[in-house]
Amino acid sequence: MNKKELLAVFHRELRQEAETLGFTREETDNVVRHLSQSGDKNFIISSNLDDMNARGIIKEEINYFQELEKEFEWKVYSYDHPTDLKDILQQEGFTIDNPEALMVMKLDENLPLLQCPQHKKLSQITDEKGIQDIIALEDSIWNESHAELGTRLWRDKQSNPESLYLYGIYEGDKLVSAAWMYLESNSSFTSLWGGSTLPAYRGKGFYRALLAARAKKAYEKGHPFLTVDASPMSRPILENCGFLCLAYSYGCQSPSFRK
Repeated sequence: MNKKELLAVFHRELRQEAETLGFTREETDNVVRHLSQSGDKNFIISSNLDDMNARGIIKEEINYFQELEKEFEWKVYSYDHPTDLKDILQQEGFTIDNPEALMVMKLDENLPLLQCPQHKKLSQITDEKGIQDIIALEDSIWNESHAELGTRLWRDKQSNPESLYLYGIYEGDKLVSAAWMYLESNSSFTSLWGGSTLPAYRGKGFYRALLAARAKKAYEKGHPFLTVDASPMSRPILENCGFLCLAYSYGCQSPSFRK
């Protein structure tokens, strides 16, 4: 498949038709919303706007979430219309996150990543303690709290264990690198998350080992596409493994509505 075909499949399955574990999907003529059932941030994953109606629809969505007293993220991709959508959102009070590269890869049995032997120190994480180890790792690397992430991961692992797989690499009792993935519901995609390694342990191939473990599990489970929003640090590694950059994504954070 070429990039255009891959992007079309991604857009249909993970934006227009996606269902997210723990969220209620709402679709209007103009947007697809996902509303959290557990207090996580709500988000708009897809929109159908043009130069004439964009600003009006944005104001309507702001009012909608304001009535709920909920903050939300509007996920914008570089191929969305109108082409200045994120600029309009910024003018309406949204904070725009740094761009991330939308990376996608189609798995097949001849892919070198699937032939990699499992790293001897890599293990699958299935319990609450392991998830708390991941959160401690993320807190240490990014110097901010990931408590809500820990709550969500443990909740999702308990409620639907076959949709979420987590992996870590330990040095003794210390978790030094970790990543996880969701097998997306009613989709051929698996979304990859994490891939964080403590600075002192980088350059040892841990990122690639975690990537290979997740790719093998996704292929085993019949999900032929991997996708990840990649940082500038991760993108070259992903490209070397066969991922293609299809677009760029921007998390656009709404103004605070809480009273």
